[in-house]
Amino acid sequence: MGHDHSRHNHGHGHGGHSHAHGHSHAPADTGDWRYLVGLTVNLVFVAVEFGAGWIAQSTALMADAGHNLSDVLGLALAGGAAWLARRAAGSQRTYGFRKATVLAALANAILLLFACGAIAWEAAHRFSDPASVDSVTVMVVAGIGFVINLGTALLFMKDQHKDLNVRGAYLHMMADAGVSLGVVVAGAAIMFTGFSLIDPIVSLVIVAVILIGTWGLLRDSVDLALDAAPAGIRVDDLRAALLALPGVTAVHDLHVWGLSTTDAAMTAHLVHDRPDAAALLTQAQSLARDQFGVGHTTFQLETGALPDCPAC
Repeated sequence: MGHDHSRHNHGHGHGGHSHAHGHSHAPADTGDWRYLVGLTVNLVFVAVEFGAGWIAQSTALMADAGHNLSDVLGLALAGGAAWLARRAAGSQRTYGFRKATVLAALANAILLLFACGAIAWEAAHRFSDPASVDSVTVMVVAGIGFVINLGTALLFMKDQHKDLNVRGAYLHMMADAGVSLGVVVAGAAIMFTGFSLIDPIVSLVIVAVILIGTWGLLRDSVDLALDAAPAGIRVDDLRAALLALPGVTAVHDLHVWGLSTTDAAMTAHLVHDRPDAAALLTQAQSLARDQFGVGHTTFQLETGALPDCPAC
């Protein structure tokens, strides 16, 4: 054929990835007791808080339960998906279950949008038909939520600078603690002023907070599900860098996609006039891996027009 077809960069192995990505491969390693404690305590509290919100007729309390649920779901889905992603590839599923992390992120985002819609709908009804809110229940339950979220955040505090995912968990729980504190303040305001509309107003603010956080997750997960290039990889820059390699005269059929929420793969055809094809291949692989973080690379090296490549 005269071209080096599909020489695959397998140099990364499995170990190479775990070193390159640190802990980001497993957003919630379920072997870590902190995640398990955080998940269990928060999941129980979400159920209690939502029930209390229903009884106390407080949409703010229900919205806070939704906000807490968003992070519990995020941790649980990420943990489950990371566990799936570590399972071996089968004969037909050649990429294994890595894409499960993408599907989990997508499911998480869609579920949260539904939760936000339900809470906003209920809050809108309250404006036309205000309900008397049991402010004491709101304050006590949201206060407990503040303590639980702060306690969970403190579990993750010491490692937050070492591990990006631990930092994510820490920041999420701190944000939850802040929202719970806001609900306590809202409950106090209702108690002192008797103005029940404070409750649906606060719940709409919380819904807005969840939507802002969820929108980026939804956009990124839809992109990855559509095999778009991951957000951190500029395809035009990658094309220009490959074209700038010595002896490369053209780059075409360049595709970059996410294998999971942490791994990316790419394929490209490089037209060149170099006698040392093997050296060019090594340079191209190093460039993709070191400058753009793409560990799975497949390059087709071409020295001229090829009968099996219509685009050449």
